[in-house]
Amino acid sequence: MTRLNIAIPLRWSDFDAYAHVNNAEMLRLLEEARIQAFWRPDEGSTEPASETAVMDARPGAQTIALIARQEIEYLAPIPYMRAPIDIELWIGRIGGASLEICYELYSPVGVTPRTLFTKAATTLVMVTAATGRPERIPEHLREVWSGYVEEPVVFTKR
Repeated sequence: MTRLNIAIPLRWSDFDAYAHVNNAEMLRLLEEARIQAFWRPDEGSTEPASETAVMDARPGAQTIALIARQEIEYLAPIPYMRAPIDIELWIGRIGGASLEICYELYSPVGVTPRTLFTKAATTLVMVTAATGRPERIPEHLREVWSGYVEEPVVFTKR
C-alpha cells in the first residue's frame, strides 16, 4: 500500500467558536493537500514535488479537473496544533475520465497517540477546458498514479 503523506499547517482562521477546525475549512485543507499531491509546480520552482504532481492546473491549461463529488466523515474534532497535520492521500479508483482521491487526516507526525480525525473522498473529472466535456485520462497519468491506487476509503458512519 503506497500513500502520499502531505503535511498541511493549520491556520488560526481555520477554527470556529467551538475551538476546532470548522467543517467548511476542512474542504480547504483537502484542497491544499490535493494540489500539493497532484498539481505540477510552476516552471522554475525549486519547491519539492511528489512524483504524482503531474497535472497542469495553471491558467491556459488545455485540460482541467473539476470536482464532481466530495464526502467527508468527521471522526474527532481537530484542535489547534502548531505542527502541520498529516494528510494521507491515495487513489481509490481511476475511471475513464475521473478519479477518486481518498484522504485520511491524522495528528502531526510524531504526536502520540496518532489520532485519525477525518476520512474523505473527492471525485475529480478531467475535462477539456475549451468545451467543458469529459476527457479520457491519458495513459502517462495512469502510469504515474497506478502505484498509488488501493481500495477506496471506507466510511464507517453510513
